[in-house]
Amino acid sequence: MAAFSFTQPIIDNVTEAVTGSAADLAVIITGPDLPTLRRTAAQALEIVRKVPGAADTAIEQEGDQAQLKIAIDRDAVARYGINVRDVEDVIEMAIGGRVVSTMFEGERRFDINVRYPAEDRTDVAAIGNVTVPTHEGGRVSLSQLADIRVVKGASIIARRENKRQITVRTNIRGRDQGSFVAEAQKAFAAGVQLPSGYTVDWGGQFENLDRAQRRLAVILPVTIVIIFALLFFTFGSVKWAGLVLLNVPFSLVGGILFLYFRGIHLSVSAAVGFISLFGVAVMSGVLVVAEINRRRREVPDAPVATAIVDGALAQMRPVLMMITVALLGMVPAARAAGIGSDVQRPLATVVVGGLLSTLFLTLLALPGLYSLLARIGRRDV
Repeated sequence: MAAFSFTQPIIDNVTEAVTGSAADLAVIITGPDLPTLRRTAAQALEIVRKVPGAADTAIEQEGDQAQLKIAIDRDAVARYGINVRDVEDVIEMAIGGRVVSTMFEGERRFDINVRYPAEDRTDVAAIGNVTVPTHEGGRVSLSQLADIRVVKGASIIARRENKRQITVRTNIRGRDQGSFVAEAQKAFAAGVQLPSGYTVDWGGQFENLDRAQRRLAVILPVTIVIIFALLFFTFGSVKWAGLVLLNVPFSLVGGILFLYFRGIHLSVSAAVGFISLFGVAVMSGVLVVAEINRRRREVPDAPVATAIVDGALAQMRPVLMMITVALLGMVPAARAAGIGSDVQRPLATVVVGGLLSTLFLTLLALPGLYSLLARIGRRDV
C-alpha cells in the first residue's frame, strides 16, 4: 500500500525541524513496546481518518518488513573451536561485502569491495551453505553454527525525548485546525485507551499554531496597552485616547467580514494581519481627532459640531490617501494563488478588509462618537 501527500520541500524541512512532522497534525504516541505502539497507532489512524476535513492520513513510520536474522549459536561455535568474531567476519564479507584494497585512477580513489556472488546469498538455504574455516583447516557450514531465518521487524524506530514513538499524520482540508484538532482529541479520548506508560502528544503544524496563539494572547493586550499609553501622552486625555483606540475594532469588522466571505479560516498569518492593521487604524484616528481638537482650541466659541465637520473634512484627503495606498498594495497578495499564497492570502485579506472598514468608519462613525464624548465631562481638548 502506498500513501501520497502533496506539499512543498521548504515547508517540509522547516516543520520537520521544528515539530518533527511536516503534516498539519501529527498524533505522536510514545511508549516502550513497538507492537503496542503500532496497534495504538492503527486505532488512532482509523479515528483521525473519520474526522471531517482529514486528508492524506497515514502512519509516518513504515510497517514491519522482512529481515534476515542470523543468531550465532555460541555453544556450537565453541565445539568447533571457532571464535565468534571469525563467524561474524565471514557473514560480513559474504553478505555485506568488505573493502580489501583501494584503486587509484589519477586523483580519484575507489574502494575494492569483495563479497559472495548473488546466487550464494539470495535465500536462507544459500546463506546457510556459506562455510566458516576452523583453526584445524576444516570448514563448517554457517547453518551448523547459527540459526538463520527471515523474520518481520521494524524498519524505522523513531524516538522522541529518548522514548520510542510512532506518528499518525494527517493534513486538514476545508476547515480550521483548531476545531479539527478539538474534535480529533475528543474522538481519540473516547476511542483509544492508552496502556500504562504510553502518552500522546499533538504536534505538526498545529503545534506551531498552538504556540503562536499562546504568544498572541500576550502580545495583543501588550500592543493595545502600549498604543493607549502613546495616545494618552499625545492627547493628555483618557477620553480622546480611548476614542482613537476605538478605530481598532473598526478595523476588526472589515477583516473578519472579508475572511468570512472568502471562506478563509482564522490563522496565525491572519492574526498578524490584524496586528498590522492596528497601526494604520490608530494613525487615521489620530489625524481626525487631533485636527478637531486643534480647531476647537483655535475657535473656542465655535459650535462643536462645526469643528467636528470641518476637522473631518480637512483630514479626509490625508486619511483617504494613507489607507488607499496601503490597501492597493495588499490587493495582489490577497488575490494570490501560487506557491506561498496560503500564508500571504489570509494576511492580505485581513488588511484589505480592515482598511476598507477603517476608511469608512473613521470618516463617518468617529466624528459622531466624538460629538457624544464632547458632551461628557469638562471640555478637555
